[in-house]
Amino acid sequence: MSDLHVAAAAAGLQRDWEDADGRAQRVDDWVLAAILGRLDTSPPETPFLSGEAGTPIAIDAEGTVELWLEDGTGERLTIAEGYLPAIEAVGYHRLIVAGREHMLAIAPRRCPQPSGRGWGVAVQIPALAGSGAYGDLGTLAEAAVAFGRAGCSALTISPTHALFPADPTRFSPYSPSTRLFHHALLADPAIGGEPLPAPAGALIDWPAALPTRLAQLRKAFNALDAPGHTALAAFRRERGAALEAHARFDALHAALGGAGWRDWPTAYRDPAAPEVQAFAAAHADAVAFYAFLQWRADVGLAQAQQAARAHMAIGLVADLAVGMDSGGSHAWSRRDELLAGLTIGAPPDPLGPDGQNWGITALDPFALARTGFAAFIETIRTALAHAGGIRIDHALGLERLWVVPEGAGAGDGAYLTMPGTHLKRIVAIEAARAGAIVIAEDLGTVPPGFRDDLARRGMLGMRVLPFERDAEGFTPPATWDASAVAMTGTHDTPTLAGWWTGRDIAWRRRLGGDVPADADATRAIERESLWQAIEGEGEPPTAPPIDALLNAVADAPCPLMIVPLEDLIGEVEQPNIPGTIDEHPNWRRRMPADTAALLARPDVTRRAALLTAKRPG
Repeated sequence: MSDLHVAAAAAGLQRDWEDADGRAQRVDDWVLAAILGRLDTSPPETPFLSGEAGTPIAIDAEGTVELWLEDGTGERLTIAEGYLPAIEAVGYHRLIVAGREHMLAIAPRRCPQPSGRGWGVAVQIPALAGSGAYGDLGTLAEAAVAFGRAGCSALTISPTHALFPADPTRFSPYSPSTRLFHHALLADPAIGGEPLPAPAGALIDWPAALPTRLAQLRKAFNALDAPGHTALAAFRRERGAALEAHARFDALHAALGGAGWRDWPTAYRDPAAPEVQAFAAAHADAVAFYAFLQWRADVGLAQAQQAARAHMAIGLVADLAVGMDSGGSHAWSRRDELLAGLTIGAPPDPLGPDGQNWGITALDPFALARTGFAAFIETIRTALAHAGGIRIDHALGLERLWVVPEGAGAGDGAYLTMPGTHLKRIVAIEAARAGAIVIAEDLGTVPPGFRDDLARRGMLGMRVLPFERDAEGFTPPATWDASAVAMTGTHDTPTLAGWWTGRDIAWRRRLGGDVPADADATRAIERESLWQAIEGEGEPPTAPPIDALLNAVADAPCPLMIVPLEDLIGEVEQPNIPGTIDEHPNWRRRMPADTAALLARPDVTRRAALLTAKRPG
């Protein structure tokens, strides 16, 4: 083994891996060298340990140690045969071993679980129709009430992470500026007292809508009364330096433009630079405005969850994106926490046959170890602050990330091992404290044993109808496992109606994708297989059998069923096609009517009643 291969293995880079089809793959040496050159593998000063309540913890030490719990109480423990005695107290504690401090995280054995057998809806917040150009947190609160009254137990929402208020062309919820704050322009504009423009057409015009929303919210800020200023000041004090840094970033981005901080003059690339301090002092009003936006977004999300919980057992289920933009707020103010010079994605798999380079970066595993996993803890807490659950996008990233040197293609990457055990235990701690369920997206190239580990921890995987097949064809939902959420689709898959009618195939042809000549004939065979799996007899109908498909998925033994709103209403088009940017109107589709009107349609009323009868919660 060469020195390069030894160094790569020590850093957790996997030179050999297996693709989704079970074929052995090997990473080129130049890729390993390029990735290694971007990693700082220096060890932490304070080691991080984790364990589970009631279970002895393996530790490379001996003798007597001091344990200091979060509540300030302490005790002395004796290590026996390489194990620390079981600890019941869940939380983040301090362990003193031979005079050296360790951080010790103790997780519950399992995450909170849904009660009963309920069903829920998944929505893209901006797609919710209302009085404005796109759905916002006020629209979400109204929708939550309507869904709750229709029998839903949960409402899974698109990510609310902060984007770039000064750049209306960047509206993908999965490429955030930071995950520590919210999408400011989802704040309800009604607080400004201004009439809202009526939406026009089936697609959201982001370049027009976002600047209009920003102007409306600026009027609301200018009209803030004394109690409002007091509440804003309290919010700024509570969120402290992190909020101030984010507000400064947004104000600087509005003034300097570019794709992010890496395009700014050198003097402004360091948040501690005198030029940045001078800018903040000279533009205090602008900084206060961007802090105000975060306050209004936080209040709006809290009100939406309050409305949801008044009618649902779980309420909102937040969506956690896997990473963030390397030119964004987090990378500017806390860049040492991120994988600098690397982007993340996925190797070729069924969702992306050519592989995917998402153009975003992620938290650095070595930096996490050096900082006691502070950034990850903060990220999970932010997501769960106003939610009854969390869906972890690409949860495989808790175990390993497909990292690619900036500028390289999606296939020119390697798997970087993540501290998965620590990360999953932190998620469990934070979920237990919030009383929230955890859904882990376990689709794609799944490492061996990953799903079993999720099930043991009470983290619900995802069983998505288009992917549930064996060698014979589709498997009946009634035979799926119970340690997951049953789903008809995701934001990345064709809708039920779109799949049944071959709309996804037509889109692939239109986009110039590699579409087999027999794709339509193959889909006809697949329709027959799916129909047999859910009905067992007769010929598949020509029209999409939405009711029959929903009815079958409702039979899954899973404790929760999630239906994209597009499937509940029988929509043909999907919100997003992976691997595209402008070629398909990703994240621009608007619902044809507001939620209450959609649920009042006879076909939708019938489907909601069917699901509620089978899954009363």
